[in-house]
Amino acid sequence: MRINRRQFLKIAGASTVLGLGGTAIINVLGDDRLEASHVMTDEKALIGKRWAMAIDMSKFKTEEDYHRVINACHSIHNVPDFGNPKDEVKWIWSDTYEHVFPGQENEYIEESVKELPFIVLCNHCDNPPCVRVCPTKATFKRKDGIVMMDQHRCIGCRFCMAACPFGARSFNWRDPRPFIKKENLEYPTRTKGVVEKCTLCFERIAKGLIPACVEASREIAKERGGEPGMFFGDLQDENSEVRKVLSSHFSIRRKAELGTQPSVFYIVGGGNNG
Repeated sequence: MRINRRQFLKIAGASTVLGLGGTAIINVLGDDRLEASHVMTDEKALIGKRWAMAIDMSKFKTEEDYHRVINACHSIHNVPDFGNPKDEVKWIWSDTYEHVFPGQENEYIEESVKELPFIVLCNHCDNPPCVRVCPTKATFKRKDGIVMMDQHRCIGCRFCMAACPFGARSFNWRDPRPFIKKENLEYPTRTKGVVEKCTLCFERIAKGLIPACVEASREIAKERGGEPGMFFGDLQDENSEVRKVLSSHFSIRRKAELGTQPSVFYIVGGGNNG
């Protein structure tokens, strides 16, 4: 079979992506800069204009609940466990109220809220400062609001880490691969000298699945017969799960005064009708 130069370049580009991490990346790296012919889409893919998440920490009852949500993310994304905070790589983690919401010390807020550990992750800001400072465009924002990281373009300058006001990015000071407990062969591993972070499970969204952390919170709720602690959906769809939750509960966002417009909301009050 004979192919022309244009066809050859498409195949070569696809082969490069395959070499970087497997077929899963070809299916989902729907970067706006790529032509549609470069990417194979799944008819089951979730479609949204701005993906968002709402988190209700009052639904997390035990320390094990936090671990299950965190492990659900870290296990499928090959996040290494170095066993020490100096080299720690984290996509999702828990922290105290005073660290998560500095500057929002409301003396009248319920003490039970202040005592909660809060689940935190990349906020996938609508106005992300990390994107503006990246010199190689290794970090970029998709049309659906997901702030992505392309480790193969990352040169390790860490400008994005300095620009992110939420501490949501980790740098691989050491080769992470020997510290992956059980490698998920469907997701690429990283190398020493690159930044990584939560990508809102873009590879699962492309297959019609919700983020792993949200799915884990649903499993916990199902076991207890209660409500989940994490919700996901299209912020611009008034019928989406996340919009319904936000419209009936009081919520706050991290460092909202900075104007980055985070897409992760925290529910700290009951329903409007209750």
